[in-house]
Amino acid sequence: MRGTRFARRDILSGAMALGATSALGQGAARRPVVIANAAGNINLVMQELMKQQKFLEDFGVEPNVMNVADGSKMMGGILGGDIDCSTMSGFGQIFPAMEKGGRLKVIAGASLLPTLAVFTSKPEVKTLKDLEGRAVGTGSLGALVHQLMVALLRKKGVDVSKVRFVNIGSSADVFRAAMVGTIDAGSGEVAIIDQAEKFKVRFIPESNMAIELPEYTYQGAWASERAIETKRDLLTRTLAGYAKLYRFVHKPEAQDAFVKAYLTILKNATREDALSMWSFVQTYKPYAENLALTPERLRYMQQLNVDLDVQKTVLPFERVADMSLAAEALKLL
Repeated sequence: MRGTRFARRDILSGAMALGATSALGQGAARRPVVIANAAGNINLVMQELMKQQKFLEDFGVEPNVMNVADGSKMMGGILGGDIDCSTMSGFGQIFPAMEKGGRLKVIAGASLLPTLAVFTSKPEVKTLKDLEGRAVGTGSLGALVHQLMVALLRKKGVDVSKVRFVNIGSSADVFRAAMVGTIDAGSGEVAIIDQAEKFKVRFIPESNMAIELPEYTYQGAWASERAIETKRDLLTRTLAGYAKLYRFVHKPEAQDAFVKAYLTILKNATREDALSMWSFVQTYKPYAENLALTPERLRYMQQLNVDLDVQKTVLPFERVADMSLAAEALKLL
């Protein structure tokens, strides 16, 4: 009899929980969150996939996602409180800001591997070493695309003091400049490698950053300390939605949904284009399914800043990161 009462209580509790989840999924008590993310193509596709699958709504969150190409504007919005967080963007630039007193924290990982490679339309450029004395497209000093390019070139023995870095903007802008030849080389999505001829560019060997720079954390989630203190539950639920997205997109059965999101966002793209990016995601599985970042990863990012003279010293892990929100988010799954 006691066992029967216990089972009935469990059933009632389960029904109540299911009802609460259902109410959130239908829009009741959803809380708005303002997110600013990097504006690259793969981010736009992931954002559309999130929208179509309603993963954030599953956790009672109503997202307002902005695509921002300028990292300084993103940081200004987060520090000023107009933006609650970034969930998928480069974060190398926030460490120097923290060093100067900016109250920011990295709260989770996103894409653990870079999704970029280096392309050229110049027939005389055959290797990365050939880029010495030439113009290479990047973003601003210390920003994601610049950091990645410098890290790659240095690892491959290129004297970066002999390379002329040109601030073009986002990786998409850099790739367009490489296509038309206004720069000698620039980054583009790894998924383009198999279709380089279609875009009238060539992939430069040993420049697939997903392979060559596995220690570089391409994107993460970050927020102000004020947001962490005052909107902790909202940020935790937001991270839970992204963890659900990352786990979903790594599964083979997500292919149709991914292709649909790709073709929705990139109007002139073909199914072949979509499948090339899908192949990249399935091959490398770049996303942080368990959200957390290690001290080693954040130390590497900071040391790169120090080497580039945009940061004076490597800050302690506890000063730059708070992974407790990521741990709480996983419990919601």
